[in-house]
Amino acid sequence: MNFNENKKNVILLVDDTPMNLKILLDFLEYYGFKVLVAEDGKTALKIAETSSPDLILLDVLMPKIDGFETCRLLKINPDTQDIPVIFITAMSDKVDKVKGLNLGAVDYITKPLENKEVLARINTHLHLRNLTKKLTEQNKRLEMEILERQRVEEKLRCHSAALDDCNNRYQALIQASGQILYDWNLDTNDIKYGGNVELILGYSMPEMLGGLDRWLELVHPDDRKFFNEEINRVLSTKERFHLEFRLCRKDGTYITVENNGYIFLDSTGKVARMTGFVIDITEQQAALRDRKNAEQKIREQAALLDITTDAIIVQDLINQIQFWNRGAEHLYGWMAEEAMGQNANQLLYRKQNLCQLKNIKKTLVEHGSWQGELNQITKQGKEIIVASRWTLVNDNEGQAKSILIVNSDITEKKQLEAQFLRAQRMESLGTLASGIAHDFNNALTPMMMTVQLLEAKLPDEQSQRWLKIMETNVKRAADLVKQVLWFSRGSVGNFKTLQVQYLISEIENIVKQTFSRAIEIRIDVPGQNLWNIFGDAAQLHQVLMNLCINARDAMPHGGILKISANNFWVDSQYARINIDAKVGSYVMISVCDTGIGIKKEIVDRIFEPFFTTKEMGKGTGLGLSTVLGIIKSHGGFVNLVTEVGKGTEFQVFLPVAQTREIDSKLAGDHELLAGHGELILVVDDEDSIREVTQTWLEKNAYKVLAASDGIDAIALYTQHQQEISVVLVDMMMPSMDGPTTINVLKKINPDIKIIGVSGLASNHEMIKILGNNVKILLSKPYTSNDLLRNLQMVINTN
Repeated sequence: MNFNENKKNVILLVDDTPMNLKILLDFLEYYGFKVLVAEDGKTALKIAETSSPDLILLDVLMPKIDGFETCRLLKINPDTQDIPVIFITAMSDKVDKVKGLNLGAVDYITKPLENKEVLARINTHLHLRNLTKKLTEQNKRLEMEILERQRVEEKLRCHSAALDDCNNRYQALIQASGQILYDWNLDTNDIKYGGNVELILGYSMPEMLGGLDRWLELVHPDDRKFFNEEINRVLSTKERFHLEFRLCRKDGTYITVENNGYIFLDSTGKVARMTGFVIDITEQQAALRDRKNAEQKIREQAALLDITTDAIIVQDLINQIQFWNRGAEHLYGWMAEEAMGQNANQLLYRKQNLCQLKNIKKTLVEHGSWQGELNQITKQGKEIIVASRWTLVNDNEGQAKSILIVNSDITEKKQLEAQFLRAQRMESLGTLASGIAHDFNNALTPMMMTVQLLEAKLPDEQSQRWLKIMETNVKRAADLVKQVLWFSRGSVGNFKTLQVQYLISEIENIVKQTFSRAIEIRIDVPGQNLWNIFGDAAQLHQVLMNLCINARDAMPHGGILKISANNFWVDSQYARINIDAKVGSYVMISVCDTGIGIKKEIVDRIFEPFFTTKEMGKGTGLGLSTVLGIIKSHGGFVNLVTEVGKGTEFQVFLPVAQTREIDSKLAGDHELLAGHGELILVVDDEDSIREVTQTWLEKNAYKVLAASDGIDAIALYTQHQQEISVVLVDMMMPSMDGPTTINVLKKINPDIKIIGVSGLASNHEMIKILGNNVKILLSKPYTSNDLLRNLQMVINTN
């Protein structure tokens, strides 16, 4: 029953009564918890701060520091404020409970304690804490990823700005660089200069005299060979002169220049002159190198964008996609070449979801950015939910140019949140239903047995007719309680190993005989190798019939009803996105129709009790809530796939059988026999049940001792151990509950014969709790004949 199978959960018990501490300590350690104890609030605060328990059970009334003050101090301490606190109190005043909840407690357990309730509440809040931690960790990881993506986006924008700056600087350098003009006369070897000689080289015009020889002095020694080779090429081919080389300035520094020269011939065709211009390209080349470095950095950033798992998209102002990274390919299924140039609204959204985009562009214009959640679709038509961040990108003039979008898939996160909230709601309703069912069963049991007593004392026809009416209505009330119990996952059932194909075969026979012929029935069940399950056949019949009836009602004009089954392995990935699933082997039973489907806005409510879309008088709203309760009581879960106008599929997952059937000796029919003076100890906290049970047993030749709780029962058994043949024990009692009473009696006499009585937990669940300590489990409300028959079986069983 411990929530975490790999690590013992630590629970801190705080109570100033040693006996209470001892009972709770033994109980919790029995169920695998590690328990720390404190007898006052001051000690509890120290232990909580140093040991960090997973949950605290805190008594309200204690000396010095009471439970409320202790809770308040726990919640203001950062080291202990996140530990769930459950108050244990004997008070029933609502103001006190509200005070405790306002201080930060998560729940109350009222004394006297009922062990199953304590265990259920502990496991529930440990489960909720674990889910909360999981969601918090996922949110933190998502926030870190978002921050990292934003950092990368900011760095990309910075590099883009740097590149734009380099381009602007490059253009400015070209415009402002100036040039040196020259005219070389080959006959005289004189060179005349014009332009920005002094600005570029630092020499005056007289200092440049000396013809080609003077020019060669300025050429870098390493470049002179290339210069002379280019001169000789041009003179021989009479083509344009073009060369980049280094020149020495007057201050001794070198600049890089680009020399462009053009040949002029004389009348004989001989080269007479070469005229051209020299441009200082030193800064231009530096800018070019800067640009290449920036481009390389951009490429590196682009590679990072392809590594990220987020979808990064750039679209223009008319929604055409301009950039599509690998994260977008993985998320949406569209390759970059397929997405580029497409309209993003048509590619990523259904028509009904386009309304989400109406105000986004308005926000972009006003604030430059937007973020929120969007419903989108993939290439395969799968609906996903993304956390989306939109940033408006402007050009050099500050005009809007494009939109940078970063999308993170949060579909699984949203599904887990929805399942978590649904589980909380259903758990609360289940707890309420269990309490109501328990009280009804205790009320119905003496009524049912009293009717049978009166039938024997009032033999006239009219009395018998009235009593028969009363008995019928009591049974109807009992059946209604069973439905409530199924919803609350606490119904008693006859569990045994079952073959799924036989269950479906029986349902097939019923629906083929009773449903309209306009509905085609299809069955798809493998003939061999389908795993067995462990469950109650009657309850599972009801599940399948409820689903088939819903399918029939969804196809008023006919259609196809398909029932199928197959083996299914739930892996860790599947269990992660289905809150009720656990890793292991299941049999999946599918009930599929081609009907009207279920609207998306009510999908989350269909399993709630009394919720129905059918007309008044045509549905109670208990059908699907009963299905869910029964399947959960079998350790399974239910999935739903539906689409309006196309149909609905309910997938029922049942764990593979791991337990053998209950001994058939305890379930068979036996001849109803009266007693022979055997002494029966009846233990029940309900006066009416004790009285009627005692009356019926004494009427059938048994002797009876009655006890109102476990403590009285132990005292009576100690005095009359040798005479008592069987002990009849209710599971839910104040002071000391049934399981605890049974364990103590078993220590007194290991061979004692015990019949357990319960109206909440199912047989297989109770067997896990009690082991072999009881011979039979009798469910409330039971008839007098049920009581006598089971009593005889226990007496006659060794």
